[in-house]
Amino acid sequence: MQAVGADAQEAHAMTLRSMLFVPGDSERKLAKASAGPADALILDLEDAVAKERLPLARGMVAEFLKASRGRVRPPQLWVRINPLSTPDALPDLAAIVGGAPDGIVLPKTDSGADATLLGHYLTALETREGIEPGAIRILAVATETPAAMFTLGSFAGSTPRLYGLTWGAEDLPAAVGASTNLDDTGQLDFTYRLARSLCLLGAGAAGVEPVDTVYTDFRDSAGLLRNAQAARRAGFTGKIAIHPDQVEIINQAFTPSADEIAYAKRVIEAFAAGVGTVSLDGRMLDMPHLKQARRVLAMAKVDEK
Repeated sequence: MQAVGADAQEAHAMTLRSMLFVPGDSERKLAKASAGPADALILDLEDAVAKERLPLARGMVAEFLKASRGRVRPPQLWVRINPLSTPDALPDLAAIVGGAPDGIVLPKTDSGADATLLGHYLTALETREGIEPGAIRILAVATETPAAMFTLGSFAGSTPRLYGLTWGAEDLPAAVGASTNLDDTGQLDFTYRLARSLCLLGAGAAGVEPVDTVYTDFRDSAGLLRNAQAARRAGFTGKIAIHPDQVEIINQAFTPSADEIAYAKRVIEAFAAGVGTVSLDGRMLDMPHLKQARRVLAMAKVDEK
């Protein structure tokens, strides 16, 4: 079987700041996006592709993946397939797994059982293609159905392939018959803010990455920056983009600043004596602060020493 290799293993562990959606049936957009700064591309076979063009899109994505094998990545190449509840999911997988994508984005999940089932499908297809079993990761879109809102804890232990959980505020209102996902102030209604929070907590419970959803107004750069910075403060480690112009802003928001890195190093140094509580700059710090400091350096890919 084809080994994953050192480069692939490093990519396997990489935390993705930005994941850019690209329609799977647009050769021009695929080529342009692959030269951009996104940490990962999501080659879309679901909402961005008309039903009648799905067979064409499968072929284009498969060829794009195969042409990209062996080159140095990033960007990582992920594929959003159609939901497992539809007859399109297995043909999507059968067409594209031979190209060894870095991961699959699984939409409209109801629970962690969907991630488990997808993991079994991937193992069979990886074996068929001579790809090391487990090489292809999974990002589950975990809040797009009403049932999913009650099962966010079920992703813990569902599959070792699980990279992370993300959420969405577009499909859920349609599923419950809402006319909009906004309240009368123009902010997300409580139901969809709850979906965001539960996604974050579900990812934490599963020990995987929480990935923030899209910011739909791609012309509003300032709004995107505020939104992405707020997501990072809340605990999200990356964000999905719907337009190439959003990627640099997202990367900026999810990259620790020089001041943050310097402070994180000072926190770690303060705990170097092995004590459980320390004083730094007039503040008392304990183990959660040390954990956060280490998280900052991990996001910045900076060694603790």
